[in-house]
Amino acid sequence: MTKAERRKTAKRSRPRRKRSGGSRLRSWWGLLLGGLLVVVVYVAVFYHFFVSPLSFRWRAIYGEPDYPTGYDVMGIDVSHHQNRIDWDKLRNSQVAGHPLRFVIVKATEGTTLIDENFNDNFYRARENDLVRGAYHFYIPDRDIERQAEFYLRQVHLEVGDLPPILDIEKRGSKSLREFQRDVLAWLQIVQSVYGQAPIIYTSYKFREDYLNTPAFDAYPLWIAHYYEKHLKYQGQWVLWQYTDCGKVEGIRGYVDFNIFNGDLKALHDLTLQPSDEEPEEEPME
Repeated sequence: MTKAERRKTAKRSRPRRKRSGGSRLRSWWGLLLGGLLVVVVYVAVFYHFFVSPLSFRWRAIYGEPDYPTGYDVMGIDVSHHQNRIDWDKLRNSQVAGHPLRFVIVKATEGTTLIDENFNDNFYRARENDLVRGAYHFYIPDRDIERQAEFYLRQVHLEVGDLPPILDIEKRGSKSLREFQRDVLAWLQIVQSVYGQAPIIYTSYKFREDYLNTPAFDAYPLWIAHYYEKHLKYQGQWVLWQYTDCGKVEGIRGYVDFNIFNGDLKALHDLTLQPSDEEPEEEPME
């Protein structure tokens, strides 16, 4: 037998190695980790699209909203998320047995985004004899002066409208001092144009954590605090967004419900007022 034949015979006769317990264990762990990764991805996607939106999360925990008692002036806030609104039905709708009195409309966001339904919603609110307001959604990493200028360029408030509104929900990566400085800059720039203090919209916790300084006490507060029959916030406030899953005629799906902290006269007193300056008389020819 040649050397080559002997080598082939030796290879054929050599027993196959059995997989060790360590190899089997590594394979098992690999399958387990792969399965866990799939579950984590699924949960993350599910949370992002279904649980993260506030309405789903709160409804899942608390069910349908209870309406705070002791308030008569009711309103809603809307954006493109409400799609097409039937204003004929909405103007005659009621919230907790009270007529709808005001509608606050999303106008702008950052330095470039205009809500696609803003112009129609803003016009139709006034057309249907509802007190209206327009808010700007603050983006932390955008130039604050440009954000104020963008709002002023796109939104033209009139006498009888609510003052300008700044929606603040995110602090971003800025230091607390920088963040507060920027928020105050937006408020001051817009106030210098309208001559009336803008309204701050934010959540109860965000107000307590990031805007709880005397500088912000000068601005009317619209506070979001859901599923509470009594607002826990101890400071002054004018508007309370108490649920994001209200149902009202004229809007398909859910909408934010708000109450005004006062009577109807006080609501109108909060709105932009005519200038004290008398118009100049035209010279007689």
